[in-house]
Amino acid sequence: MNHVNKVLAKLQENYETILYLCATAFLLLALFKPEVQLKQEVHNYLLIADVSQSMNAEDMNVSNLPVSRLAYTQHLMREVVKTSPCGTYISVGVFSAENVALLLMPLEVCANVDLIYDTIDHLQWRMSWAGNSRITFGIKAAESTFDYLNIPAQMLFFTDGDEAPKANAINRLDLSGVRIGKNVIFVGIGGHAPAPIKRFNANNEFVGYWGTDAAADQGAVGANYADASKDDPDPVVAYSEFDRYLSKQEADYLKSLAIDIKGQYVEGLDRPAFYQFVQSQAPVAKFVTAYSLRWLYLLLAGLAILCTYLPDLLTRIKVENT
Repeated sequence: MNHVNKVLAKLQENYETILYLCATAFLLLALFKPEVQLKQEVHNYLLIADVSQSMNAEDMNVSNLPVSRLAYTQHLMREVVKTSPCGTYISVGVFSAENVALLLMPLEVCANVDLIYDTIDHLQWRMSWAGNSRITFGIKAAESTFDYLNIPAQMLFFTDGDEAPKANAINRLDLSGVRIGKNVIFVGIGGHAPAPIKRFNANNEFVGYWGTDAAADQGAVGANYADASKDDPDPVVAYSEFDRYLSKQEADYLKSLAIDIKGQYVEGLDRPAFYQFVQSQAPVAKFVTAYSLRWLYLLLAGLAILCTYLPDLLTRIKVENT
């Protein structure tokens, strides 16, 4: 018993030194071992951009400047990345014709933000590999992409919903068996008033607007120019304003698709409410990720330092009360 009392007395005499040593240890841990590896639920977003040519219609604005639907999509994607907290995973893909192509596998946003931004910045209509676009087939193709990822993801499908050929009772694909519906959010892009679609040649030079005849023959939402000789020397454009093919966001169609697959639709508006909606989605994936304990170590270090003043404070309170 006497030995225990001696140890306690020794500790009491040197409590400040012990607390400072503890604070130093916690600070060193915060500096050299701030993270532990934990398997935790995280947000995993697959950002899909429609790159068919209707996305070249300029009926959107960024910073009060007119931009194409595709440029607006890129802006929204960058803001989604920007508003995503560390620990969020992002992958990027494109939709054209009847397929989805994955450009970027899931990457943690804070450690790879420059690479994610660079991928988004290089999206363009010339990535389209075939004419026309059929969103229902694209949803089916997205299922294969999900299987390839082998990780649950929340897919944000940025599109104006303008299909060619237009969906009808004959060519509309049955989506009743879609397995990923709950993970799909259609992000409607484009104005609600009809707008002409800019047409470019193989060198990405603006040559005019899509005409109604050319759109009917080739599909304005998806024609591409892998072979520059087809321009001869430039592609056919509308001869006059009334001959232009007009496109708008097919919001009702996208909403109906969302209902069919039990997914969601949201209009892509550059407002805080849109980004809050995206971030409010429940985490769908589990990753082994680095969990920071720096805040805990710094808190414990601060408490250890504060505790060095505790005896003096208690003594002062005792004196004041006597």
